[in-house]
Amino acid sequence: MEALRASYGDAYSDSESEASSPSEALSANPNSSSNSTVNLPPPPLSLLTPPTSIGFAEDYLPKRSATRVRSFPHVEGNYSLHVYIPVYIPFTSKKEVALFLGKVSNHVPGLHLVDVDVPLALLGKDDQKLEQVALGREFHISLGRTVPIRVHQIDSMVALLRQKLQNQKRYWIDFSKWEVFVNDDQTRSFLSIEVVTGGLAEITNQIEAVDEVYKLHNLPEFYKNPRPHISLAWALGDVSDSLKRVVEDEIKRLHLKDSSRRRIFTCKFSGIECKIGNKTYKICKIPDEC
Repeated sequence: MEALRASYGDAYSDSESEASSPSEALSANPNSSSNSTVNLPPPPLSLLTPPTSIGFAEDYLPKRSATRVRSFPHVEGNYSLHVYIPVYIPFTSKKEVALFLGKVSNHVPGLHLVDVDVPLALLGKDDQKLEQVALGREFHISLGRTVPIRVHQIDSMVALLRQKLQNQKRYWIDFSKWEVFVNDDQTRSFLSIEVVTGGLAEITNQIEAVDEVYKLHNLPEFYKNPRPHISLAWALGDVSDSLKRVVEDEIKRLHLKDSSRRRIFTCKFSGIECKIGNKTYKICKIPDEC
């Protein structure tokens, strides 16, 4: 494939702690073939920061390494913006996803679980924690690039996003394809699950709505021909070739040759959020009864 581009930006401003003042965090260019490297920008830093709510983190977490690099420079008064669909893996699908991740991590020891910074090979020794805790967290489908905005843009950004996205309806999202991505500067590779059928049209329309709001704020639009996905694991550097081979071998071993046509899991669209600095805003929410 040609370089796949998506919405992640791997840096939050140090001003995030002030995000509550008035006024978090793969989709891409798909003109490509399935045998080449897929590129996307780095994920939001929050995806690589261990949450305090995960009880096993301290037990498994290695010492922090200085491997995180900002995708845009820190500027005083800037706040990192990310617009996304929250995604939870259904309980009935966690075992299959955990099994696949565990098998891949046996051959790619540098893989870490997104948002936990724990080596998958180590975490995979405890199947229950991998399935119930690690995969029980929130993942994200990005609807716009992660970009810095100024404090005076926050109120209008949130208001316009709510206006543009207020009439959303419930739909199903099918996650059907294991895919490998690499960020633009080739500092990280990602193992993700892509949306290729159900929900793709709806998500594409939502991305277009977010683009309109971005343009009004002189922010860069999302990439053309987006490929919505959630990222589950990452590794340092461009290991896409070896990671892709392992993924393809594991798919064949599990007799999943038509994996792009089957559902790995399905979930309901339940709303859209945006994170600005450390503050999360509800843009739209679909009632459970809908």
